[in-house]
Amino acid sequence: MNKPIASISFAVIAALSLAACSREPAAPAAPKAEQETPAPVQPSQTNAQSFSIGQFTGVALLDGGLEFPNDNKTVGVGKTPEEVAQVLSANGLPTDKISLTIHPLLVKTTDRVLLFDTGAGANFGPSAGGLMKSMAEGGIDAGSVTDIFISHPHGDHVGGLVNAEGALVFPNATIHIAKADWAFLQGLTAETAASVGLDKYEAVVAAMSPKVAAFEPNADLLPGAVKAVEIRGHTPGHSGFLISSGDSSLLYIGDSMHHFVVSVQKPDWTIAFDRDAPTAEKSRIELLEKSAASGQRIYAVHFPYPGLGKFEKRAEGFVWVAE
Repeated sequence: MNKPIASISFAVIAALSLAACSREPAAPAAPKAEQETPAPVQPSQTNAQSFSIGQFTGVALLDGGLEFPNDNKTVGVGKTPEEVAQVLSANGLPTDKISLTIHPLLVKTTDRVLLFDTGAGANFGPSAGGLMKSMAEGGIDAGSVTDIFISHPHGDHVGGLVNAEGALVFPNATIHIAKADWAFLQGLTAETAASVGLDKYEAVVAAMSPKVAAFEPNADLLPGAVKAVEIRGHTPGHSGFLISSGDSSLLYIGDSMHHFVVSVQKPDWTIAFDRDAPTAEKSRIELLEKSAASGQRIYAVHFPYPGLGKFEKRAEGFVWVAE
């Protein structure tokens, strides 16, 4: 049965968001069994962490964080808090809450500056919206961004496109978004916009419109550098992006997964944010299987900052192994 995204209010989520945008939850304790997730590395002290993708330079830009109670209204819908707590506890995590981060990705090529998603802007209060501060810390000017790639039009991914006055924050950038998601965004109402955490949707649509380059699923967006990867279920046109430089590549997975333990170890569990939950669950399993088999390097925008790592097959399931 399809699960509409409107079943959960992002306004409620914003009220529940407690994580300060400059902090990251403490790394979990070491796992106790083979199936458990290796503890992620301690986060960097910088909010703009650089790394290499072949000849390209990637920069993880911390936008903020979100926190939800373990009440099965967001993660593990249809399960019990005790079932979710068991998975969290086995991986050394607190059992009373679910913590996520938000960190868009910036990539510098030889002649372009690429930004993958734009963070929450003002949509989630003080716990998020720190993208511009992180960019300043990394010495990156908003005017230098040439291309923006939107994985999907939820408030924590497109909220940073416009400022308080409704003007584009990145005035020189072409905005790449899947045709199905662009239609979805243009068709929002006040009610549906609130359900996806995008209160000022009219200003976002108006500002974006002259800059949008809408694409078909799996389009080759920047030949040899960026290819869209359809990962179905979360929104009508949800896309990941495969970033390539020579023999090196990085897959930006958008919101195909949210939590670095629950989404990976229990990919068939329902996430309230998914518009089509059964399809999203199937997509997660396929993504895990293919990425683990190939050793694909991953950038996960909601996993512990900076969100770099790989999926590995362990025992009867998968785990996230952070770099």
